[in-house]
Amino acid sequence: MRILSANLMNGGADPAAFAELVRATGAEVVAVQELAPEQAEALAGVLGHGRLDPRRDHRGMGIALAKPARTSRVPLRYRDAHAVELDPALWPGLASPLEVLNVHMANAATFRRPLAQVARRRAQVRGILAHLDAHPRRARVLVGDLNATPLWPLYRRLATRLEDLPALHARRSGRRPTPTWPRGLGRLRLLRIDHCLARGCEVARVEVLDVRGSDHCALLVEVAA
Repeated sequence: MRILSANLMNGGADPAAFAELVRATGAEVVAVQELAPEQAEALAGVLGHGRLDPRRDHRGMGIALAKPARTSRVPLRYRDAHAVELDPALWPGLASPLEVLNVHMANAATFRRPLAQVARRRAQVRGILAHLDAHPRRARVLVGDLNATPLWPLYRRLATRLEDLPALHARRSGRRPTPTWPRGLGRLRLLRIDHCLARGCEVARVEVLDVRGSDHCALLVEVAA
């Protein structure tokens, strides 16, 4: 199964170009952050299932799917996580049910109300950990813009529950994981803040792909569960 995650820069990413990227990769699950209405319309034209909740205030989120699945939201401070549960009866490539979570963490590296942002992040992390701990044995994939590198406490707390699939894939080939931000500086990307963490899954492929008009690259991960 191919899972694609992308921050669409609150409408900045070109809708048609992103839809074409989804087609070209063959992604079956597409998790998006900072989703605007025109981007949601283009994405829904490629993948007709799931749930997309576009907005114009950096809080637009959603998961588009190639096949039907049960969708829900995980209540979090400031920005909820979006969740889908994939049933093997409808997703024949799966050996067991798989939960996919799409998260977008508040950005602490800002000069605008930094203390409020830090409080939001901490509350978001507590909410995500509570959700994970409620069903600790469930196979799941968590993707999204964490606004945190692997050096940050936020990432390390999540990594106590879930495994970093791009890091695992890179280690197997003797490489380092590819940074995802910022896009637009050619080969120079400074930070890896877009992530795919999982439990109960094997990773077969990882790619970092340009998204025209966004400041983030997309993360494509092929998993077996």
